[in-house]
Amino acid sequence: MTIRVVQWSTGNVGRHALAGIDARPDLELVGLWVSNPDKVGQDAGQLAGLGKDLGVLATNDVDEILALKPDCVVNCAMADDRLMEAIADLEKLLAAGINVVSSGPVFLQFPSGPAKDMAKGVQEAGEAGGASLYVNGIDPGFANDWLPLSLTSISERIDQVRCSEVLNYNTYNQRMIVFDVMGFGMPMDHVPMLLQPGILSMAWGSVVHQIAAGLGLELDSVEEFYERLPATETFDIDSGTIEEGTVAGLHFEVRGIVNGKAVVVLEHVTRVHDDIGPDWPQPAGLGCYRVEIKGEPNYTLDLQLLGTDGDHNTAGLKATAMRLVNAVPAVVAAQPGLVTALDLPLVTGKGLVQV
Repeated sequence: MTIRVVQWSTGNVGRHALAGIDARPDLELVGLWVSNPDKVGQDAGQLAGLGKDLGVLATNDVDEILALKPDCVVNCAMADDRLMEAIADLEKLLAAGINVVSSGPVFLQFPSGPAKDMAKGVQEAGEAGGASLYVNGIDPGFANDWLPLSLTSISERIDQVRCSEVLNYNTYNQRMIVFDVMGFGMPMDHVPMLLQPGILSMAWGSVVHQIAAGLGLELDSVEEFYERLPATETFDIDSGTIEEGTVAGLHFEVRGIVNGKAVVVLEHVTRVHDDIGPDWPQPAGLGCYRVEIKGEPNYTLDLQLLGTDGDHNTAGLKATAMRLVNAVPAVVAAQPGLVTALDLPLVTGKGLVQV
């Protein structure tokens, strides 16, 4: 059966999702929504950088997309700077009976705490429309749900599960995320959106609670920790200039606590220059997602990232896109409402092997 799909946005992740939809023989691209009026009327293949036409033209008319009655929307629109608008978009699609796989808002991966109330609207819309919503990617996503939980299946005793992203963001060309949300290039006393009290726990607390749920644990609390380091010189990255003395390294943890012990930890070690934080955890290869299980026995698993263009950040964007695209058949078949990685069967790259 061919599944009729609409791509929603063509930004850093969306253009890779378009390529992924085109690569899967069981998916048919029937529509494309864009926010940028300059992209309206352009062919999806050209916007994806495929060098060919796919025969689907971009529109910014939501009603036109709804009228297509697709089986699923692959939503890769930025949500960090428009949280309530992003949730409203999801609710409209779900209420219309359209399944959605989405890269955000990230707290919908596995809502917990205050995020449960914010998730009520999409849950109700999905139930009313008979449609499913799955929010995922690489992180939050595969690197801290199925990857660590699969590794725990070969453990005798588990004392701690730690999931880490260890990456240099120097080639991640998204200024709003790098500078405004994460605070790179800002004065050391500036507190960016990401580090406002409770934001780390809302975004990545979902990860910590989901791992705990997968292990049958109930957390007593979730704690936040972060530290930053300044640039020792001025240098340029793809998204702008990092001045000497401004933030060039960020290390944070979201810790799930049981009986006073951190049993599930989500960690990010983010640099914009390789020389920052030599004493901090270092990546395998150019960048990696790392799972460490302390117990009996001890395990360390490094998932290295590298695109065919030689860039690790390209690989991360593609991983986020393909985690969504490859999940489309399973999400279309899932029960209505919000579904998580714990609800879905094994998702694979079915149909993608080149022979």
